[in-house]
Amino acid sequence: MNRSDRRRAATGIALVTALLGTAATAVAWRGADREPTTDSLHLRRAGTVVSVDSGRVRQTTRAGEPLGSGPSCERAAVAAGTLVCLRGLPGPMSSEVRVYRAGDSSPRVTLPVWGQPSRARVSPSGRLVAWTVFRTGDSYVQQGRFSTTAGIYDLETGAHHGSLEDFTPVVDGKPYRKDDRNFWGVTFARDDRTFYVTMASRGQTWLMRGDLGTRRLTAVRQNVECPSLSPDGTRIAYKKRVGDRWRLHVLHLGSGEDVPLAETADIDDQAAWLDDRTVAYAKPSGGGPHVFTVPADGSGTPREAFRGSSPTPTTGPERPSAGGRSTPVHTPATRA
Repeated sequence: MNRSDRRRAATGIALVTALLGTAATAVAWRGADREPTTDSLHLRRAGTVVSVDSGRVRQTTRAGEPLGSGPSCERAAVAAGTLVCLRGLPGPMSSEVRVYRAGDSSPRVTLPVWGQPSRARVSPSGRLVAWTVFRTGDSYVQQGRFSTTAGIYDLETGAHHGSLEDFTPVVDGKPYRKDDRNFWGVTFARDDRTFYVTMASRGQTWLMRGDLGTRRLTAVRQNVECPSLSPDGTRIAYKKRVGDRWRLHVLHLGSGEDVPLAETADIDDQAAWLDDRTVAYAKPSGGGPHVFTVPADGSGTPREAFRGSSPTPTTGPERPSAGGRSTPVHTPATRA
């Protein structure tokens, strides 16, 4: 065997050893993680909050009183008895989406995804789940230095929209064909067809309105990141880039009025509506993430609620629109 052959053999042995090590770690990790379930969660108990604390799903009252705990997650969201859990796996850029329904002791759906966990959402009916992962980088701070992708899964039909990059984006009435598009932060309307998401390209961001039926994305407004649609479907809470910081704002879709909220700190989160008047979000406090709330009309002051991140409210069962047809959607003209 010559020197070149020996090098190739050594490289092959090293790769096999690394793969076996990763597989062993994954088996051990999965074995250690079989215990946590949703058995102690009350996913249809309206008025509580599901969040993530120390890598585990927690259910609390809005004041932070503990009610139950669930599976290991890095991002989670809940609605109408559906819980989506996004978590990283051993190995580079390896994650999975797990979907539970109220009463399930094990996930109803498990989807492998390539990337690091970032955002998760459930539609108001509990039928659709969405996720965002980082493909490169781990922060939204510097445009052009990260890559993300977002996907949607339909629990009723099994339709798997693995990446919104496969949808057709339209900006200023024309198809947008730049190849550096990134998507993140899906939020759903009540019709189980319409959604909103952030698209970034060429150093700009847009709020895009998506249609699962036509697989089309239409630009609504610039400089809108991590949108969150209000329960009444008329407003979007989001983070707005102001210089090198993000401020929480609420956009009124019908009038285009844009309201800065009372939280003045730099917030890198996808906010959630606890009700039509209150927005929740996470920010660092006391050495770790804590959930805060703030009025949605720009009044008041931020209030610290409890330790954790990724908050969403539990809601009761809801009937989606018949046939999944679009409901009226408020859409102002695109603005800078």
